[in-house]
Parts: sequence; C-alpha cells; structure tokens
Amino acid sequence: MGKESDQEPRAMSRSHYAALAAFRYELRRFLAFSEAAATAAGLPPQQHQALLTIAGHLGPEPPTVGHIAERLMIAPHSAAELVTRMVASGLLTKSRGAQDRRRMELALTPEAEALLRRLTAAHLEELGSLEPALVRALALRGDAAAGPDGTRRAAGRVGDRDDGAE
Repeated sequence: MGKESDQEPRAMSRSHYAALAAFRYELRRFLAFSEAAATAAGLPPQQHQALLTIAGHLGPEPPTVGHIAERLMIAPHSAAELVTRMVASGLLTKSRGAQDRRRMELALTPEAEALLRRLTAAHLEELGSLEPALVRALALRGDAAAGPDGTRRAAGRVGDRDDGAE
C-alpha cells in the first residue's frame, strides 16, 4: 500500500468547504485591514510586517536581515533592500553583532516603535471584532471534523462525513 498522502482524499462535505472558505475570507479581511491601516499611517505594508517581525522577535540574538527574509517569506536580497530603505527612512538601525562581527543586527528606532504601537493597537482592536467570525469559521471546521456519533476525529482525518450538514 502507498503512503496516506498517495491515497485519494476522503470525501468532503459542503461544511468542510464552507469552513475553509469562511476562514480564508476572514483572513483576507484582516489582511486587507492591515494593509490599509499601514498605508494610512504612511507605511508600506511590507515595512509594517518587517517592524512587527523585529518587535516580536523572541530569539536569543537580535533579528537580522535573514530573519526578516524568513518571516516575510522573501528572498534574502529583497529583505536586504527592504532593510536598506527602512534604515534610510529612519525606522531601523543596523549594527554589527557583538559576538559575530559579520552579523548585522536590526533594531527599531523610537519613531518606528511609536508608529508600531499605534498600528498594533488598531490591529488588536480589529482582531477583537473579527474574533467571533474566526471562531465561527473554526467551529465549522470542528463540526466537520466530528464523526457521525459526534466524537472528534484525529487531526488530518477529517472527511468521512458527507451528509450535507452545514
């Protein structure tokens, strides 16, 4: 027998499709809000994402261009160009690593921190208003993951139910 991934997926009900469609819609709504909020604050959306990545970095070492590239899912040279623009606009500082002088460590400027605080407050408020819709979307998935007897299936095993329930 082939691996499970080689097998035909289980039948999907309309509720499976509805759950995924609703979740993707709510994600797109949030992303559209985020891009509009960043733009209204005078910040390109990708720079906002980079600021969040740096401010939210939890690693033992300060974030680097490589970290930005990984978290924004962009090529390293694109991340380097982004960082160069952000340094030039006064949002970031770059400094040589204390332990490894080849390493360029990134930090937010006070202006970037203030801008990010305002944007983050607006984003948290928006997430609060989206929360009920996201919970409903995830609940649809949960309903779809329940077996005919109402018990939950193991993750990745969704799909046996095709009774048209929505």
